[in-house]
Amino acid sequence: MTDQYLTTVLEEAERVAEHHDQVAQSTDHPEHEYLRYAVLRLLEGEANELSVDMPQIDGVTVGYGEDNAMFDSWGDDVEWWETVPLQEECTRFRIFYPDEYETVPRIIVDVMAALGAWRVWTGSAAAYGSYDHRERREIQYLWPEGHPVEDLLQNRLHGPEAAVAPDGGRTGDVRDRMVVTEQSTQTDGLEPRTRRAVDEEMAVSLLEKGGRYEVRSASGNRYEVDVISESCTCPDWRKRTPEGGCKHLRRVDHEIKQGQVPRPDGRLPSNS
Repeated sequence: MTDQYLTTVLEEAERVAEHHDQVAQSTDHPEHEYLRYAVLRLLEGEANELSVDMPQIDGVTVGYGEDNAMFDSWGDDVEWWETVPLQEECTRFRIFYPDEYETVPRIIVDVMAALGAWRVWTGSAAAYGSYDHRERREIQYLWPEGHPVEDLLQNRLHGPEAAVAPDGGRTGDVRDRMVVTEQSTQTDGLEPRTRRAVDEEMAVSLLEKGGRYEVRSASGNRYEVDVISESCTCPDWRKRTPEGGCKHLRRVDHEIKQGQVPRPDGRLPSNS
């Protein structure tokens, strides 16, 4: 069954790349991003045209983010990393399911095994202040960037001999589409500070459903933006709280409106 689920994950990741390519416009690892978003869609019952009959469980919710980003946010408050230390360049999946299940639902186990992820923690979702912890349990998995499943997807998207572009990217991949998107963005009607934030080199990704985003600047600094509370962890916001938001908050707001990153609820625009 694991082989069938692996095929299903790859097929859904292909559809994500075709219809929701903006998922990966702010990352250097597009296949990794497509695959983890495919897992979210499969387990939450949002995927279509499945080649295998996947049992659906009401109430399953999937959250994910970089392990080091989660550690920066919760390292002082939670004990997840006592079992497995912080892992660089790894995604941590947080999967929530109703606590009426005495064991982890089999579909979760099978899909994550097909992906090549490994379980690192399980327990009550209420233990660490989950955004939706009512009568739910949580299981966490780690999955490294550069996993061989990414190569399988790369071959499905571009073929085993995809041409290597002069800049080291692959011809026709999401990094090429990023250039087109950046050049075609309309900024004439934007407020000057917002226009500067849009033009500056930054990478935005959804850190956790509920409106928390990570912004990586060209210098390598990472800041956490909460679009619900309208706050940022950058020094400019903490010291001045500028009217209209810092450049990171403005950039995240712009990319959400442009459909370039998932919305705060984790979904992408329906017309993507």
